[in-house]
Amino acid sequence: MSSKPALLINELAFAYPDGHQALFGVNLQIAAGERLALLGPNGAGKTTLVMHLNGIHGAQHGFVEIDGERIDVGDKVGLKKIRATVGLVFQDPDDQLFMPTVFEDVAFGPRNMGLAPSEVEVRVSDALARVGMSQFVDRPPHHLSFGQRRRVAVATVLAMNPSILVLDEPSSNLDPASRRELAEILRDLPITLIMVTHDLPFAYELCERSVILAEGTIVADGSTSKILKDEELLERYRLELPKGFSL
Repeated sequence: MSSKPALLINELAFAYPDGHQALFGVNLQIAAGERLALLGPNGAGKTTLVMHLNGIHGAQHGFVEIDGERIDVGDKVGLKKIRATVGLVFQDPDDQLFMPTVFEDVAFGPRNMGLAPSEVEVRVSDALARVGMSQFVDRPPHHLSFGQRRRVAVATVLAMNPSILVLDEPSSNLDPASRRELAEILRDLPITLIMVTHDLPFAYELCERSVILAEGTIVADGSTSKILKDEELLERYRLELPKGFSL
């Protein structure tokens, strides 16, 4: 078993072309199998941070390592390997679903990896089974509910057999039943999980550890329970638990 962390972020800084500095020397280490919630107010840099985890953004200062391999956006072969290792599920499932059927969407990544048709079939079948969407394999994605489309979006990533799953606001816009179903799916995945969310109860349910990102830096890192019990900390960074929610 490797002693290297699943994810290592070292002094990561990033500014957009307009000069907006989104990240200021972020340091973070996540062990294999760990489940971490990335919390923080709007504009904190959370989405910018996760865009570095599979090379959508390249580090301008510092570095990101996945299983000991440093991400280099100029290394096309290495980047392809990283993107198979780190699966990113966007907030809007329609950003990931663009093929005529559910099968074609979930098969897209494995086919691009050059896998044999028989292996593609196995990958698609397994991924859809894991998200409870096997019966919709031939359905056009735009005929599905929003919650179903989000589950298919997760399946498109799981079909790549990633070791790290990154989700951006996975519970947003879901009705209570869809939210519960997604939580059950994510809880059963044997995978390193990083979840960007404003849904503090969802973070509490699924992630043992949380960090708070504010103004491009990590300002808190600890057990989710401890962080959510710190009322002053939550208030300072505009994070709120629903009224009546008890830890």
